Amino acid sequence: MKVLPLVAAVAAVFAFSTANAAPDADAANKVLKDNGCTKCHSVDKAKKGPAFKKVAADLKGKADAEAKLTKFLTTGPKVKMDDGTEEEHKVVKGDAATVKNLVQWILAQ
Repeated sequence: MKVLPLVAAVAAVFAFSTANAAPDADAANKVLKDNGCTKCHSVDKAKKGPAFKKVAADLKGKADAEAKLTKFLTTGPKVKMDDGTEEEHKVVKGDAATVKNLVQWILAQ
């Protein structure tokens, strides 16, 4: 029995399935709640900040979408409000895996 091809096939299936796994919506929603994101954002309606669906639409098809959104959520840049005022966006608290899941969830909206 040839074990090496079997091991390679199993590894390939595992890598493919984890790379394309859907983000954990429950975990993403917990991060949103814990960080107060829902005060300014919702999934489909603009509040003080844009809806997550709009964020996803604006970044759709961009190769650097995940990196761009990750940087935005982890650095607290100044954001311009609809009324013309500016304020610092809150930094999302959590480890890299938590932030990655949140970013992937937002982009999946």
